[in-house]
Amino acid sequence: MNEIDPRKYERIINKNAKSKDSKAKKYFKNLGIRVLLVTVIFLSVIIICKKESGLKDKFYNYLYSEDISFTKINKLYNKYLGGIFPIKSTSKTKEVFSEDLKYNDISVYHDGIKLSIDENYLVPAIEEGMVVFVGEKENYGNVIIVENLDGINFWYGNISNSSVKLYDYVEKGSLIGEASRELYLVFSKEDNYLNYEEYLS
Repeated sequence: MNEIDPRKYERIINKNAKSKDSKAKKYFKNLGIRVLLVTVIFLSVIIICKKESGLKDKFYNYLYSEDISFTKINKLYNKYLGGIFPIKSTSKTKEVFSEDLKYNDISVYHDGIKLSIDENYLVPAIEEGMVVFVGEKENYGNVIIVENLDGINFWYGNISNSSVKLYDYVEKGSLIGEASRELYLVFSKEDNYLNYEEYLS
């Protein structure tokens, strides 16, 4: 009968411990580099704006007068710097709410369409994207606007009881809020209104 060599198992345990240590060191090194890079860029912009008053005015005018595509910024950030934490989650959670949009009738309404829906209907997101507006708009009531990665804005009007907030990222099919009897939808990109037929099946 063969005897168990305890040294063999000690080597395996030590090897696994070293592997975990190296992963942790790599994680903190990557995190430190990303934080440092973002800090350097941020401080450089502040210093340049402080020294160049004309550039500072242009920057503020652009920041407060132009529509900034936050989803494009997010896409660029993830492409070149990765997420804030450079770890991919391996666990998958089941979605609590994942639905397709259902309606009884459709008609043209101002710059978009009006859908006839059931009372107290839970409205799903047509596309994934970032919430770039939450508030009142004339003719549409309470509106939530979600911008997808292509820069297309999906307006959801007549929304109540919504839990989404500004700059939340919503998945396709996730809950936007509640609407009763009527749901207003508008599809736009760079101040141009788009044909709804491309986005509704």
